[in-house]
Amino acid sequence: MSAVHLSEAQIADFDREGFVFLESVFSEAEVDLLSREADRIFALDRKEVIREASGKAARMAFAPHTYSEIYGVLYRHPRLIGPVKQLLRADVYMHQFKINAKAAFDGEIWQWHQDFGVWHRDDMMPEPKAMNISVFLDDVTVANGPLMFIPGSHKKGVIEAGHDVETTTFPLWTLDQRTIARLADESRIEAPLGPKGSVLMFHGNLVHASPPNISPYDRKITYLSLCDVDNHIRRFARPEWIAFRDFTPIRPLGDDCLSRGLLAPTG
Repeated sequence: MSAVHLSEAQIADFDREGFVFLESVFSEAEVDLLSREADRIFALDRKEVIREASGKAARMAFAPHTYSEIYGVLYRHPRLIGPVKQLLRADVYMHQFKINAKAAFDGEIWQWHQDFGVWHRDDMMPEPKAMNISVFLDDVTVANGPLMFIPGSHKKGVIEAGHDVETTTFPLWTLDQRTIARLADESRIEAPLGPKGSVLMFHGNLVHASPPNISPYDRKITYLSLCDVDNHIRRFARPEWIAFRDFTPIRPLGDDCLSRGLLAPTG
C-alpha cells in the first residue's frame, strides 16, 4: 500500500461536504490483523470496554493503544496521520481513540450528534480544529448499521443539544428531531458504504448518527479523533482513557508498520 495524500479536489469536497471517503486504504491482511485484535479486545473484562444494554455485546473499546501493541502501532500510521495534518494544517495529538462495534443483531443506535459538540461541552476543547479518521474493519453495507451524515452540516457551528444519558449505555449530547428534519431538508442524508480497509474522514462538527444493526453481519470501525496540538482540551473531568491529556504531537511510523511492527519514528 502507498501513502495517502489528499488531492485538491478531495480537500474541496471535505470543505463543502464535511467528509471524505477513501476506498481500500488498508490491505486485507492489515485489516484482518486489526479485526482479530478488536475481537480479542471486545472479549476483555476492562473498564474501557463498554457493552450494550444487554450486557453481552461490546459497544466500544476506548484507548486500545494502551493495552494492545497492534493498536499502539495503528494510531501512528502515516496513512491516518498524514491526511489529517493536511486538512488541519497543524501537528496533531490524539484526543480520543476507540473501536466501535455494531454486533450482528445486537448493535444499538447512535443518536444524531456532533462530536465537537461533545468535546467542547465535556472537555472544553476551544475550537473545532479536530476531526475523526476511521478505518472500516468489516464491509459496511446498508444492512449493518452504517454511519449516516448530513452533508454540509459542519458549517452550522455547534448546534444546541440535550444531554442524553438514558437511550444507550454511553451518554451523548444529542440533537432533537426537529433540528435533524430541518438540516436534512436543507441538505440530504448520506451513508458512505464500502469494503473493509476503507478510510472515512469527517469534520468534528458534522452531524451524524447510525441505526441499529439488526442484520446477521458485524460492523466494526476504529476511530482516531485527532486535534491540533494548540487546540487541546482545558477540562479534565472525563477519565483519561476517554479524553486523553497527552498533547505531544504524533510522529508517524513507517508505512509498513502494521506488517512489520516497526516502532521507530520516521523522519
